[in-house]
Amino acid sequence: MKKIIIASIFMISGLVNAQNFQGMAVYESKTSTADFMKGMSGNREMTPEMQKQIEERMKKMFERTFILNFDKTASIYKEEEKLDTPGQQGGGRMMMSMMGGGGTHYKNAKDKQYVVDKEFFGKEFLIKDSLPKYEWKLEGESKQIGNYICFKATAVVKVSESDFRNFRFRNRNNEKEGEKKAETVKDTAKAKKTNFTDDWEMPKENVITAWYCPEIPVNQGPENYWGLPGLILEVNDGKTVILCSKLVLNSKEKVEIKPASKGKEVTQKEYDEIVKKKMEEMREMNSGRGGQGGGFRMGGGR
Repeated sequence: MKKIIIASIFMISGLVNAQNFQGMAVYESKTSTADFMKGMSGNREMTPEMQKQIEERMKKMFERTFILNFDKTASIYKEEEKLDTPGQQGGGRMMMSMMGGGGTHYKNAKDKQYVVDKEFFGKEFLIKDSLPKYEWKLEGESKQIGNYICFKATAVVKVSESDFRNFRFRNRNNEKEGEKKAETVKDTAKAKKTNFTDDWEMPKENVITAWYCPEIPVNQGPENYWGLPGLILEVNDGKTVILCSKLVLNSKEKVEIKPASKGKEVTQKEYDEIVKKKMEEMREMNSGRGGQGGGFRMGGGR
């Protein structure tokens, strides 16, 4: 078995070292909607039929296909265009952007830079920043993905505050009983003015599990993941799983791998602050209505 793997590594390494080498990987991304549905279950005004419709729409929104085109040093990662994808206009497009999609994600491992174009509330942004430095821990565990033997690596990473897939539902059942009994009428009235987003929390860090393939010696991967001695074929952060479903090496059809150039240039931190500020504004506006009207519209706008 080891001899077969070594032979495969040498053969594919020859392809990668070719002057015009390029590869294409298709990834299926699935994000659990359990936390979001828990947050909505407390809304008394939402009927079971409404909950079912939202759950089905969110499931479709959170099951998406991406394509990674890569060469020896750089890559572009973009969602596959589908005519039947719901919510591509208006608020739906904004939600897609906040759930890790939207635009083109360019990574250059040689320059250690990335560029992502995002549309948020009708404004175009061009996020330019340094690639995150992952402290990967190479594990001894291995498994087969498709025709490739992959190896496990883990890392603790800082989460992006503008990626709403990172939200977790705050378990109110863990609150101390004494705190519940100490609630005053004033506190209760104030609580009624909040909305379901008050039950969400954003963790500071996530544990990432990645599976990389040494047979394909390029340090690329989906989204912002990179830095392993082989192409990353699977990533799992406990809530979102990104799995490679198709891989093509040295196809005759070449894709131009270059960053986007349109939009207001900002750093990742600046973009996160813009999103955070806008979400706070929406939250305050929603609270001012006594919790009526909902924070987000899940769908294709009005």
